[in-house]
Amino acid sequence: MQDMTEQETMLEVAIWRGGADGRFVTYEVPLRANQTVLDVVTEVQRRHEPALAYRFACRVGVCGSCAMTVNGAPKWTCRTHVKQVAATGKITIEPLRNLPRIKDLATDMTGFFEKWDRAGGRFRGSATRHDEPARVDPASRQRQYADAGIECINCAVCYAACEVVAWDDAYYGPAALNRAWTLVNDERHAATKQTLADASDRGGCGNCHSQGSCVRHCPIGLNPTRSIAGLKRMSLLQFVGMGR
Repeated sequence: MQDMTEQETMLEVAIWRGGADGRFVTYEVPLRANQTVLDVVTEVQRRHEPALAYRFACRVGVCGSCAMTVNGAPKWTCRTHVKQVAATGKITIEPLRNLPRIKDLATDMTGFFEKWDRAGGRFRGSATRHDEPARVDPASRQRQYADAGIECINCAVCYAACEVVAWDDAYYGPAALNRAWTLVNDERHAATKQTLADASDRGGCGNCHSQGSCVRHCPIGLNPTRSIAGLKRMSLLQFVGMGR
């Protein structure tokens, strides 16, 4: 018979079930050392709710596919340890905000990537595979600007955190505009003016209120607000005839 002092400490987990008209359902799982929020979701799916829908892939903070809203904040659940978010012994998990809910913790990312495309996110090169590789000076200002945002993996955490996206569905969002900024600073990109025009169009960089939620929540420390400010400055210079 198990001694009372050895009984497991339980964690109370409220998880969103269903689509847009769903509800929270509460489960109890054992609280363990070094336990991540993704571990908790996986345990609920394996032991309590086999039909629970959610996304994950690498489990080690590389792919970003496990992003969810934890206690009201968007996070990569594989990098978020329970001890960081469950001081009261309870956590609430729901899908990323600002995205349509498919089922449970899974969202429809179609609109997110469509905006990424409308913001001019596709690289267009002028060279062919038969040409010599482009020689890009790593010390150049353009390269440094591009490198500052190129690590984005489109996890949509910044999109879910953005207050402007929440009330303006036309706004492209931080990830799409951050991508545009890396391209207009990439000397290999053959459509710089078109990308800048796309990123400055309705729904583009002019809609950003510079509130910085994208910066506060980015799991890898990128600064989309700075990238968007760069697009605003560049589009203004282009408008008055001083752009490159």
